[in-house]
Amino acid sequence: MFKPLLVNSAYYINTSKKYAKIKHFFYNLLENSNYKYKRVFDLFMIVLIFSSVVILIREVKSPINDGLLFFNNYVISIIFFIEYMLRFWISSSITEVIIKQSEHDLMLGDEFKAAKALKKIALIKLKYVFSVKAIIDLLAIIPFFHQLKLFILFRVFKLFRYAKSIQTFASIIATKKFEFFTLFTFASIVIFVSSVLVYVMEANNPASAVNTFFEAIYWSIVTISTVGYGDITPITQEGRIVSMFVIIAGIAVFSFTTSLIVTGFTEKLDEIKDKKLLDDIANMKKFYLICGYEDISKEISKKLIQSNKVIILEENHEKASQAKKDGFFVLNYDPGSIESYQKLKINIQEQVKAILCLSHSDVENVYTTLTIRSFNKDVFILSILKNKINKNKLLFAGVNELFYEKELIGMIAKGFIGQPVAFELIHALRSSYNGVDMQEIVVSERILDSFTIVGNLKYKKYKILLLGIYKKSQKEFCFNPPDTTTLELGDYLLIIGNIQFIKEFSNFLHKKSDV
Repeated sequence: MFKPLLVNSAYYINTSKKYAKIKHFFYNLLENSNYKYKRVFDLFMIVLIFSSVVILIREVKSPINDGLLFFNNYVISIIFFIEYMLRFWISSSITEVIIKQSEHDLMLGDEFKAAKALKKIALIKLKYVFSVKAIIDLLAIIPFFHQLKLFILFRVFKLFRYAKSIQTFASIIATKKFEFFTLFTFASIVIFVSSVLVYVMEANNPASAVNTFFEAIYWSIVTISTVGYGDITPITQEGRIVSMFVIIAGIAVFSFTTSLIVTGFTEKLDEIKDKKLLDDIANMKKFYLICGYEDISKEISKKLIQSNKVIILEENHEKASQAKKDGFFVLNYDPGSIESYQKLKINIQEQVKAILCLSHSDVENVYTTLTIRSFNKDVFILSILKNKINKNKLLFAGVNELFYEKELIGMIAKGFIGQPVAFELIHALRSSYNGVDMQEIVVSERILDSFTIVGNLKYKKYKILLLGIYKKSQKEFCFNPPDTTTLELGDYLLIIGNIQFIKEFSNFLHKKSDV
């Protein structure tokens, strides 16, 4: 009873549009830096953090009224607790783990292993709980439970979540973690050895300020950091010799640290600039997207940029550099890769006026079009045609209009006209490069509750190609099955189509409803 309930609940939640919408909203609010309300949320959390610190500082010398204490210890802590639980929720999908385990066991003909699925869920969630950011979030909530004022300072570390400059600096340091670890090891050895030597040479001298081993460690750290407060200084000749070596080591450590940070920034400079450009693009309202930078791309961009914004995607590094020198917004991305558009983090439907495929090769323009159509069927796509024999291929891929080079520049000068058409067909090849995939869906009891024959599946509605069905009872594969073909438990549906459409089709099959 428990296992079917668990699986049915997972399918119900996973196919619920309302649940997906709510989870997507909180994911954007907490994690998506391009979401329009995230900046407001981050600012709100930063204000709360500084409020906690200000109240703590004021409390040291001055009495605080009960209202401020209640706000600091309870209101802020409750808000942080809610944020922690929301991050815990969106960190992974429990329902997907259960569904994958259920389908895997069904394919093997085994009973659903609920314990194994729950174990996977526990491991995934524990991985998040013990992450550095999650631990800091948890420590920031502790004053709510124990009234430990000191732990309020951990709220300052939460700034790493909300300040982009701090995140950028932290990412640069992370790229040099091996070098910094080596430096830390060297500095630690120097501090320990010098502390022991100074303590041995100075502790028995009544005139020396070094009386404890802790004071020796303190002196070593102050000296190697090149601060040199002067409150503790060796007075023996041997102690001063040790000081000279520690000072020289401190200069070396300081120089090495500076060199590492400067090198890290230099290596990350292009990435930082690209990130800034991505943020600027995300805030643009309307622009043209040009895929490929050739001579004709340069001429068209010059004409368009007079009254519009233009973004260029070019895979070749030399061409991208030339486009930057020519004064255009350029990203050194492959326009035929779906990852490039994921990095852009833009709403193509609302922000892009039109996409121009202007590569030197018709094949590359076909791949670019297929990639774009894999996640957006309505955006207007114009492509240059180099060879007449490729005309049908480009139209089949989803191009709205084709133009020869001589016609294209004149057309751009006049402006785009015409309405986008629906994308009717996807090239049926299994390739992650263009966003098309081939998948198997096992016919479960849940599917059979709503669908008994092939004609009920409505796969054409989702622009899915049903290649065939493997009949488990007959142990044979049936190509292009007729609509009257009966579905049986354990059969396999072999389908080809866009990854997103396949996902929607799978949700449709598993969602219990009147069809």
